[in-house]
Amino acid sequence: MPNTTEIEWTDATWNPVTGCTPIGPGCDNCYALRFAERWRGVAGHPYEQGFDLRLWPSRLTHPFKWKSPRMVFVNSMSDLFHKDVDRTFVDRVFEVMEEADSHIYQILTKRSSLMRSYLCARYGNHPVPAHIWPGVSVEDAAHKGRIEHLRSINSSRRFVSFEPLLGRIGSVDLAGVAWAIVGGESGPKARRMERLWAIELRDSCRAAGVSFFFKQWGGIRPKSGGRLLDGEEWNQFPH
Repeated sequence: MPNTTEIEWTDATWNPVTGCTPIGPGCDNCYALRFAERWRGVAGHPYEQGFDLRLWPSRLTHPFKWKSPRMVFVNSMSDLFHKDVDRTFVDRVFEVMEEADSHIYQILTKRSSLMRSYLCARYGNHPVPAHIWPGVSVEDAAHKGRIEHLRSINSSRRFVSFEPLLGRIGSVDLAGVAWAIVGGESGPKARRMERLWAIELRDSCRAAGVSFFFKQWGGIRPKSGGRLLDGEEWNQFPH
């Protein structure tokens, strides 16, 4: 069944796929890899294969079993659009989300061009269903192109996760984006996030009318630095 979570911007996680491979500097200290590799070789554990990619057909039915609507982070321990996830399996995940439509599904990827291609092919000229939120991770200015891929998806609930934020994003066009999450890195090798980087993104969101969620400053543990930005919690969600 789905996992409860301490991630502030969602209610639960659903992982029909686990495991991944690095694709950019945001992956260097991946929390999911660090967690999964602790269990490599432990027979019978869900992560006995460590962070190697694995599909879980048995988990596809979970959303149908949930009693009440919830906000669900899809594949918190993987990337649904990893090139080695068979497209027929991605189809099955989407079929579940489309049918179990009392929930909101948040799909976050660094493989933005693959998500764009898949969603444009699946929905054609029609919008992505409003309860399925496509999102991209952007860790620094060099990866802002993922936002352009996102913008070409026909959706009213596009979102960007600037986490872990590893550098100044600078000027960024957030037109067509509904929601932005900003957060610093956590873990034993956490890289520092500067206040200016977060403030600039908050102000860009204000200017563009984008809901702004400040998740954490980060540090050794996710809660080490707290969640206050200029003395205030920012917990906005799209309307």
